[in-house]
Amino acid sequence: MKKTNPAVTIERDEYDMARFITEYKMRDQRKQEGKDRRKEFPREAHAEFEPASDRPNPVEVVKKSSEGRWKHLIPIRYGRMSKSPFAFLRGSASLMAMDIASTTTTDIIVQACGDCHLSNFGMFATPERNLIFDINDFDETLPAPFEWDIKRLAASFYVASRNNKFSEKDCKMVTRKGIQAYREAIAKFSSMKVLDVWYAKLDSETLIASAPDAESKRRRQLMAEKAKSSVTESIFPKITQVINGRRALVDQPPLIYHPPKELKLPERLIEIFDQYRETLPYERRILLDRYRFEDVAVKVVGVGSVGTMCGVALLMAEDNDPLLLQIKEANASVLEPYAGESVFKHHGERVVVGQRLMQSASDMLLGWATGTGKEHRQFYIRQLRDMKYSFDIDMMPSIQLGRYAEVCGWTLARAHARSGDAATVSGYVGKSDVFDQAIGTFARLYADQTERDYEVFTEAIKSGEIKAEIET
Repeated sequence: MKKTNPAVTIERDEYDMARFITEYKMRDQRKQEGKDRRKEFPREAHAEFEPASDRPNPVEVVKKSSEGRWKHLIPIRYGRMSKSPFAFLRGSASLMAMDIASTTTTDIIVQACGDCHLSNFGMFATPERNLIFDINDFDETLPAPFEWDIKRLAASFYVASRNNKFSEKDCKMVTRKGIQAYREAIAKFSSMKVLDVWYAKLDSETLIASAPDAESKRRRQLMAEKAKSSVTESIFPKITQVINGRRALVDQPPLIYHPPKELKLPERLIEIFDQYRETLPYERRILLDRYRFEDVAVKVVGVGSVGTMCGVALLMAEDNDPLLLQIKEANASVLEPYAGESVFKHHGERVVVGQRLMQSASDMLLGWATGTGKEHRQFYIRQLRDMKYSFDIDMMPSIQLGRYAEVCGWTLARAHARSGDAATVSGYVGKSDVFDQAIGTFARLYADQTERDYEVFTEAIKSGEIKAEIET
């Protein structure tokens, strides 16, 4: 059975109630409604994946996703995607969105991450300076069926496990652990009080205390220490220098560089800062006003974002009191063709709202603005680095990656429970492992598809159809 989610058009002021809450119902009733959905959308049907007969060439889909990006950076994007099937999966969110939308799709809506792969989770600091683990990328966030995030996350674990040369048995084990953790966590959240769900978080102390053995505990303590050292004060001396008596960002081409003067990027960004400031709560505006704008440079980040206009801004309060802000272009979500357009006309606002909905705590300087150039590009802005730590997936053995999958599964369930109805989701996925098995099978089938697409993509590079720049 295949059914795609129809586009939904609602007024913006109806966003919260119309999209996530229909009418007041008791928890048991909502849970039963989720269970009843299985009649129309059998859980076993999620195991199915077969490419559509008219599925376009994956290279053409990737090319289309590069439209509007800076042309001189596109080869870097393709070079990063060419490193492995997992890197290709990371950079081809639009391709997988198209494929997932053609599979069995429920109408149980949550605020979806939209690009929910395992590398989009990590550690970062809350405004209270606590270190937490959470989803950390929301460029594609949009209200959508809950299982779309689960399918992408599960597929990413299967592809990454193969990338680490695990046996098929271990690939299956790692992937299933994440799905099971989601199912068990969403059941727990469905029985909690609403405010308790919103207060729920996974901090570094909890991660360390829950370590299964002494070696895991030591490793988690080391990760927390590394994260706490990843702050503005540590990166500031490495990427700045004094030029003509003023602090400036240091060019490190092709990853950090000042654009040509004719683009007038600094002047344009100074202009958008007034807009950005107005999107912050009043007390955060007072905080931002303590700083003066010093410099801005282009900064190439990630895999999927390469080629979009991203930059880093340097602000100073005193000589040794810096603030580094990351400026990221926000475009339409890859889910929009299948889940409907965002009710937010500004994609920077879409990202910010989605992030605040899904994260247990968000960056206190998170805001958005519109560029002043003729393209009127849209942006969101946040701190560049605030105790951020990403896990080295390539170095993880199967047992460790399986534990990481469990943490990601719990985190995704908590994010979905904040915006959607955990009782309905829990009623649908149930207590048995039927849903786990189905999504696990989908993940294996999509891992096969990803490897086939990766071969087509790398052949296009070899033939010269597309150009890739491999970084040293």
